[in-house]
Amino acid sequence: MRKGLLRKSLCTLLAATMAVSMVGCGSKGSNDSAANSDATHIYVLTAPEDHGWTGAVATFAKEKIQEVNDGGKYTAELITSASAAEQITNIEDIVSKGESNIAVVIQPIDDTVESAIQQLVDADIPYVAFDRIIDGVSDAAVSNVKGDNEGIGAACAAYYVSLGLQPGDEVYIYEGDTSSVTTLRDQGFTEYLTGELAYNGEYIADDAKWTEADLSSITYSGAMNWSRSDTKSSFETLLGDASNADIKWIYAEDDELAMGILEALDGGGIDEATKTKFLSNSPAISGCGGLEDFYAVLRGETYTDIADQCSGLVSVTYSPSMIQTAIQDMVDHLDGKDVTQDHVITCENVTSENVNDYPSFN
Repeated sequence: MRKGLLRKSLCTLLAATMAVSMVGCGSKGSNDSAANSDATHIYVLTAPEDHGWTGAVATFAKEKIQEVNDGGKYTAELITSASAAEQITNIEDIVSKGESNIAVVIQPIDDTVESAIQQLVDADIPYVAFDRIIDGVSDAAVSNVKGDNEGIGAACAAYYVSLGLQPGDEVYIYEGDTSSVTTLRDQGFTEYLTGELAYNGEYIADDAKWTEADLSSITYSGAMNWSRSDTKSSFETLLGDASNADIKWIYAEDDELAMGILEALDGGGIDEATKTKFLSNSPAISGCGGLEDFYAVLRGETYTDIADQCSGLVSVTYSPSMIQTAIQDMVDHLDGKDVTQDHVITCENVTSENVNDYPSFN
């Protein structure tokens, strides 16, 4: 009996030991899960994923968010807002939860979002701003990620000079809107020509510099509201005066605007004789952004008859994929790495020769 009891006691002790061991393993797994649940959560706020440049931002953001979540160190999610008022509400909801270990990457819809971003700052929630940088809160950002709007103007001007643009030549600038973006893109174009601004580390040659008097030959369209249809109508009106068919250099500050010009040239809203005269002058037309429609033209897939008569077509990079850089800046900050606060992404010229090296968006 004693041997039986001893054997039973040993079995009970062994079972208990194994149970403790298994509980220990289970606790470790629970701790790992808890550690993951305690990982910093990154909220990424953009405009809706519908169409155009701003819509493409959300598409690229989702790709990077998936990469962050797959990495397992941090978690992330996308929150889109159809208006500035909705974005403000979304930020206030994030702040009101009182969560710990959170961070925000935001593409502000407009400057009215400043007060909500200030709430993030006051709550000690780190944030990265993308594209629209609001001066009042920019100093508090981990990083302010933006394209080089002045550089866009300089890039186009440098390309046109390489094609033969001379001081005092007629230039027509199709402007996006009335914001600082357009102001900077205008400024970059003229400052490259006058020798005040470099492109790709190089300044215009001294004998090609423009004087202030030369700049008077530049005409500005006024706000096209980043609209293809508005630009098409405007260009049809411009060439309604046949004397304007002599304009060779068209600096459109966005790919949508460039497409408006191409659609006008392809349509019936311009007198055929005037259209023929304009194209016989081997015009140069620019864009900016990475729109698939314009990249298809650069690849020789559409509008080939018009493109073949142009001396140059160029789209300067200002890709919505830059949102991925903004998210990476936040990840780097959370990793304890140094992050450049004023993070300006260099622009490049995309032509028929290198278009296949660059991503586009619809």
